[in-house]
Formats: sequence, structure tokens, C-alpha cells
Amino acid sequence: MWCPSASLTIWVNAWLAGVAAPDDVLDALSQWAPKHSVTAYDSVAAGSTGLPWPDLFHSGTMSLLQTMRTAAGAPLDGPPLTLVLPVPGDVRGLPPDTQFQRDAIAMGEAIIVGQDARRSVGMVPEYNYEDVDDPDFEPDPVSLAWTVYSTGSAAVVEHSDLGDAEYTLRSAVRSAADALGALSAGIGAADIDDPRGMVEQLLEATRLHRLPDHAPERALRVLENAAHVDAIITASSGLMPIGLQTSSEIRIASDTLRPLASVVRTARLAAVSAIMYSAWQR
Repeated sequence: MWCPSASLTIWVNAWLAGVAAPDDVLDALSQWAPKHSVTAYDSVAAGSTGLPWPDLFHSGTMSLLQTMRTAAGAPLDGPPLTLVLPVPGDVRGLPPDTQFQRDAIAMGEAIIVGQDARRSVGMVPEYNYEDVDDPDFEPDPVSLAWTVYSTGSAAVVEHSDLGDAEYTLRSAVRSAADALGALSAGIGAADIDDPRGMVEQLLEATRLHRLPDHAPERALRVLENAAHVDAIITASSGLMPIGLQTSSEIRIASDTLRPLASVVRTARLAAVSAIMYSAWQR
């Protein structure tokens, strides 16, 4: 899994569908940070979820689950929440000109909970870190704070064609591998780690996150391939200033990688949608 919003969306959906326990959700969240808190951003969100207002009291992980169950409303026959992965220029699913939209874009992830637009809420996570004086040291997060916003729009989980996503992703894997190979050749004798080793390290981090047993095999395969492409994009982006000699080469490499990020995003949303709907088909 690549972001906490994806983990929370998938596991809370499974819990609400009756195919996962609260402990499963808590275990999934613990992979991202040892502590989680939830706070209402506005009075409407507080009224929809039962969170304290106007006192900004940071409730704990169990309150996070209760908040999402309250916002989800009465059990229906489909997912009552949706994952949003906004990027500048594509903010589908987010209410325009709101703090929720701005914060979601800044984080690149969000969740919308509830199928009743009058009571639905949006959620955005933010990591908290220890203060460290050493600029070269990257500390692990000590907690993850979830802010809950009123949205005025209901959660809609789109049915995406997983077959198309998988086909497009296969082509993206080849393009990403070619780009990484070109960078590896350009690096030559530079004293840096093997790029393919860097990709494998990035992939290892994603494998720490478990998915529900009901997840379709094709969706799991799509997520695995998407993680591979994403890892190559991340590694290649860091190596371009080293492995390429001219601004023209860097521009060409960037133009090759840029559309791959969109392919990864689309494939991940399709896979998450398939996993979520599979929980309600049992």
C-alpha cells in the first residue's frame, strides 16, 4: 500500500461490510504510525460525526473508527466511502474552493465518507514528527493526525475497468524499465547505489501492508505492478540529475515518466474500487 488513506479506506470498508474486524483496521493503521488522532475542522463535520466542537480535542484511533462509522450512515449494499487521489489539474471528487480540497491536494490523498451529501465528510491525514536537530536524519512519524471536514458531496465509488487498467499498466512497466535502464547506463562509474536496488527497497516498504483476504487476485496484481512503476518513477526522478548530462536529456526523461504517474494513479483507483466492491459481494 502506498498511502494511509488507501489503507484506511480499504479496511474500514471491509469492516463496515462485515468481513473484517476493528482490530484488522487498527493493525493496518499501525503500519503507518504508532498513534492516530482525529479532529473536526468545522462545526458541520463535528455535528455529522459526534466529534468535539468547538474544543479541538484530539481523539484517538478508536474514535477515528467510530467517526467513520457514524459518517457512513446506515448499512447499505455498497461502499459508503471513497478514496480520492487529487493532483493539480485533476481534483475530481473534491468540492471546489474549499479547505478540504486545498488540504487534499497538498497531501495528494483524501477520503470521502457517507452517501448522504448533507452529512458526508472528507478526511485528510497529516504526519507528525519528532523535532530533530540533525538535517540529514529522517525520523519516523510519531503520529498521524486525521482532520475531518464537511463536504456537501456524497462518496461515489466508480466502477473502473480493471482489465483496461492492467493492460495499460503493463505498457507502463516496460516504459519505466526502459527509462531506468537508460539512467543506469548514464550513471556509469558514479559512486551511488544500484538503481534497481533502490527500486527493490522502495517495493519492500509497500509489502509491509496487508490487504483483506477478499481482495480479487487481479486487483492485487494491478497494485503490485503499479507499485513497481511508482518505485521506478521515484528512483529515476532522483537519479536524473546524476545520470543525464544535458537539460535536453532531462526534459526527455521527464516527459517519459510524467504520463506514467497518471497511469499508476488510475490503476490504483481501479484496483481499490474492485477490492471495495468485492467486500460487499459476500
